[in-house]
Amino acid sequence: MNNNLFVTKRNGEKEPIDLEKIHQVIAWAAENLENVSVSQVELKSHIQFYDGIKTEDIHETIIKAAADLISEETPDYQFLSARLAIFHLRKKAYGQFEPPKLYPHVVKLVEAGKYDQHLLADYTQEEFEQMESFLDHRRDLNFSYAAVKQLEGKYLVQNRVTGEIYESAQFLYLLVAACLFAKYPKETRLTYIEGFYHAISTFKISLPTPIMAGVRTPTRQFSSCVLIECGDSLDSINAASSSIVKYVSQRAGIGINAGRIRALGSSIRNGEAFHTGCIPFYKHFQTAVKSCSQGGVRGGAATLFYPLWHLEVESLLVLKNNRGVEENRVRHLDYGVQFNKVMYQRLIKGESITLFSPSDVPGLYDAFFEDQEKFEELYLKYEADDSIRKKCIKAIELFTLFAQERASTGRIYLQNVDHCNTHSPFIPELAPIRQSNLCLEIALPTKPLNEINDPNGEIALCTLSAFNLGAIESLDELEGLADLAVRALDNLLDYQDYPMPAAENATFGRRTLGIGVINYAYYLAKNGVYYSNGSANNLTHRTFEAIQFYLLQASNKLAIEQGACPKFNETRLSQGILPIDTYKKEIDNITGEPLHLDWETLRESIKKHGVRNSTVSALMPSETSSQISNATNGIEPPRGLISVKASKDGILKQVVPEYERLKDNYELLWNIPSNEGYLQLVGIMQKFIDQTISANTNYDPSKFEGGKVPVKQILKDLLTAYKLGVKTMYYHNTRDGADDQVEVESDDCAGGACKI
Repeated sequence: MNNNLFVTKRNGEKEPIDLEKIHQVIAWAAENLENVSVSQVELKSHIQFYDGIKTEDIHETIIKAAADLISEETPDYQFLSARLAIFHLRKKAYGQFEPPKLYPHVVKLVEAGKYDQHLLADYTQEEFEQMESFLDHRRDLNFSYAAVKQLEGKYLVQNRVTGEIYESAQFLYLLVAACLFAKYPKETRLTYIEGFYHAISTFKISLPTPIMAGVRTPTRQFSSCVLIECGDSLDSINAASSSIVKYVSQRAGIGINAGRIRALGSSIRNGEAFHTGCIPFYKHFQTAVKSCSQGGVRGGAATLFYPLWHLEVESLLVLKNNRGVEENRVRHLDYGVQFNKVMYQRLIKGESITLFSPSDVPGLYDAFFEDQEKFEELYLKYEADDSIRKKCIKAIELFTLFAQERASTGRIYLQNVDHCNTHSPFIPELAPIRQSNLCLEIALPTKPLNEINDPNGEIALCTLSAFNLGAIESLDELEGLADLAVRALDNLLDYQDYPMPAAENATFGRRTLGIGVINYAYYLAKNGVYYSNGSANNLTHRTFEAIQFYLLQASNKLAIEQGACPKFNETRLSQGILPIDTYKKEIDNITGEPLHLDWETLRESIKKHGVRNSTVSALMPSETSSQISNATNGIEPPRGLISVKASKDGILKQVVPEYERLKDNYELLWNIPSNEGYLQLVGIMQKFIDQTISANTNYDPSKFEGGKVPVKQILKDLLTAYKLGVKTMYYHNTRDGADDQVEVESDDCAGGACKI
């Protein structure tokens, strides 16, 4: 090779090309890794050297070459490529591999307006030096390649226009901890910062996108999920629309409840006008959702909720359908259709469902959530009243339409509103749950706004996090982790800003949190149990009992220190009623596992002192944040031992944890024979989880006669889920014969918001 060729360094200087230097960096990245070859990476790079080539371009070529070598036979290239990417990232951020000292780094970025100035107001230089003593930059080398690319794309503080990066991961983790515990007493706060930093930087606790991207910057809105309800008046619809725009621009995923909007042809102002129905208003909400991108991190996304018995339901169920014209479709929203026992009974008995406009049947819409007996009584009364506009449709026809649209779009979801209210921390007459969120894991009370700054409205926010089940050695460890997670997220509620009074009132009144899990598939593989055959049922019962018990215990301890949440009186917890009292007893038929923890002492303590947080748990998809922890998604089985995720950062390959040792223990999604075993596990989790669960159904058409999934099978699964007390159903996945391992990251939860 011509030794007269020069490279252009990052600072603009030129120096002769030194191949040995390149070789040394790859050799450093390969240390202690199995089945990786430095020469293989060099060969694969095919670098076309030319005079003046940038060192940056050389480095990126090598990283890509190493990432391309990730395979089932050679999984450790995911760490070799990650180390090269970390090296590159630090060079970009700091001009060198060695990160700067913590205090000068914070001073520099506060002065540049990248970090929040409260960091320097709240902490002394001496405290930053104490934090430096437990900061461990070597942990950067534990990331997989997919994790580094996600950090770079979504989480690290950067200039999204020029691509400049200002920090590396350990600063992110430490400063999130410092921000969240800034208001704790000086005598204790460094202990909490150290504990929380270790928990998040060793992946025992996983944080959601809004917290990782936003905490430590001047941005102050970090709730992943926002639930907005609209009433049936123009003022309320406009207030809901304005709220959507505000929250989409602040990185949140949106749930919209539009179930009160009257049907097409309803009378307005005593017949003076003819109502245009739901669709124009849904279009209005769609425009609001798509009007902003979320801080450059992702596009806006929302799920809109309405009841199955709405007079317009046949038109509403097909809104995502590709057939039809633009005028009668609203395709850029997802939909949550609301069911209850009466609807399922009509199906089972072969009867009809009667559709009404909510405006024509006083009290029916409210009773649908608040009181199931009253709902049935009113429903029968209005069915018998000939003066009320209505339509009858065979239940099997309506359910079939729902099942077909769910199957063809994958994105028509389901909410069992009776389970959401009967097995809930909230007293339904005082605080009914009338909707879920974007990803179907949140179940919180809302109230429509009558105007934009209506102080009596209630916009529910939920702040998320998750335990990494794969990173804990014993369930006892959850006690300390629950204490850290609850404290950190509870502090976040006071730390963040509230663009709307309705959100501030709801948050400070209820202080709701949603802590879930990631890496469940690895947890099962590690314990030698499976999704499909019932072998994981007892372990799952023990695990989720411990999760909910320790979270409630942590919130109870916090109430003893700081007081219960102001609306504690609107919870069943205030009456001494716990999740173990209200679950569907059908669960006892699929697991005989007893309770292992001291619920009675906890019950008495909660009755006496309250809880700081009305809710503490929710199981979210956690698509992106599980990649950061090199974990499997939420509670889902992996599609392949290597999953290939197509995101805006390119194709990212991720290998399941402990691939070499456990590859035969993983049950892959399309090898699972039916949804039965998975739904049983979701039901067992739901026994303890106080909000709800992003649970999916999956179908491989090749397993059915004629290569078509029978509607009967889809309905059977929905009935099974209902019988087991499952509150919500998220995606309907169909195997399409394409590369099973490729998942495309979409703009919704799957690409960010609630994914923690």
